[in-house]
Amino acid sequence: MSFDNLETLYRQVIMDHYKNPRNRGTLDGDSLTVDMNNPTCGDQIHLQLKIEDGKVADAKFEGEGCSISMSSASMMTQAIKGKTVEEALELSKIFSDMVQGKEVEADGMEMGDIMALQGVSKFPARIKCATLAWKAMEKGVSENEKEE
Repeated sequence: MSFDNLETLYRQVIMDHYKNPRNRGTLDGDSLTVDMNNPTCGDQIHLQLKIEDGKVADAKFEGEGCSISMSSASMMTQAIKGKTVEEALELSKIFSDMVQGKEVEADGMEMGDIMALQGVSKFPARIKCATLAWKAMEKGVSENEKEE
């Protein structure tokens, strides 16, 4: 597949997650809740996580923002469901490195649609958009660990 075709495919994946977000909404019952915003562009996320037995049992989000931040939130919630907290945090680190243009080793982790956001590294101003949901997840998980 040529580079242009790959970029077109990635753009389509991003827009699909933006127009048809996965895991958009709220969780019933007890959950971790994290609200974060990106003051430079106004992106906002309300993330809810259900952690059970050290695993991310469920994740949902609501928010407003650009296609990059909202599609990233959709992809992130899909990617971390069923993962251990440690795996979710490791995936977050890999993702952060990837969007910053660093060479990444996925170490067998399934990256799936997340790979569509690797082009963000070409647009430094958009990195905070792409990582907003991931930073919210990291904050929620670390607050949960402090409570336990």
